[in-house]
Amino acid sequence: MKKIAVFTSGGDSPGMNACIRAVVRTAIFKGLEVYGIHRGYEGMIDGDIKRMHSYSVSNIVQRGGTILKSARSEKFKTPEGRKKAFDNLKSHGIEGLVAIGGDGTFTGAKIFHEEFGIPVIGCPGTIDNDIYGTDYTIGFDTAVNTALEAIDKIRDTAAAHDRIFFIEVMGRDAGFLAVESGIGGGAEFVMVPETATDLDAVVKSLKNLRKTKTSSIIVVAEGDDEGNAEEIMAKVKSKIKDDSKEFKVTTLGHIQRGGNPTARDRVLASRCGMAAVDGLLQGNFACMAGVMNQAVVYTSFADCIGKTKPLIEDHLKLIDILSI
Repeated sequence: MKKIAVFTSGGDSPGMNACIRAVVRTAIFKGLEVYGIHRGYEGMIDGDIKRMHSYSVSNIVQRGGTILKSARSEKFKTPEGRKKAFDNLKSHGIEGLVAIGGDGTFTGAKIFHEEFGIPVIGCPGTIDNDIYGTDYTIGFDTAVNTALEAIDKIRDTAAAHDRIFFIEVMGRDAGFLAVESGIGGGAEFVMVPETATDLDAVVKSLKNLRKTKTSSIIVVAEGDDEGNAEEIMAKVKSKIKDDSKEFKVTTLGHIQRGGNPTARDRVLASRCGMAAVDGLLQGNFACMAGVMNQAVVYTSFADCIGKTKPLIEDHLKLIDILSI
């Protein structure tokens, strides 16, 4: 293998640039030519492919977002689109790919490898931390700390006005972000997609907490089974029926996606980027390079996509114990 390419796809996450940097510089260190594909699979189809050098990734390790840009691609979902993408890679002599992204990225990479035999290896880039085969995903730690900073500030104003705040964080299918920011922020309740939310129990607990607490923080993952934070707040308010108590909603939204990556995310991204290049050279294809128990591991795309990564049970217990 003499030439490889790297691209980012799907939702951006802090640390993607650190991963790109590691891929580029590891490839050059190993004597490979490396190319950057702009705008993910869409750029692959459009032929937006450029040679990268060591200086191409200077001064990016601290930056959020992705210098290679990201985009959704409906065309890549078609056989014709994938064929055009493969032809563009072939015209550049590219023999291997590093795909930085999440489930959607890996699904596309798996199909691409199966159809054309091109070696592909992934790096887990998503703030949701929901990819099986790695303890943490690139961007998760930064997103948790961004959410935590917001929760700390909201708690100040909640306490000042004796208010109940419902804070919505990202997590359409997974509650890792809600759980860790909720524990760190001292939330009274955390609502996540993985567990059914008992609103009657929440209402009962809020009434009991009023004896010892004048304000409360409730962290809601956007994919909770009872709805988003606005909908849940309306349901709880209708059950409490206390005009003296103020209820407020804050949706953190896309601020969780941006910002300078934490040291933890930069190190994780760098390790995964280096491991991805090593994996390609060692013949580890159609898999993801992740880190589990401090060691680099390779997990097949089939497992990354097909297996569910469970929440840590002790974290859920911790929330209940510490909220009294």
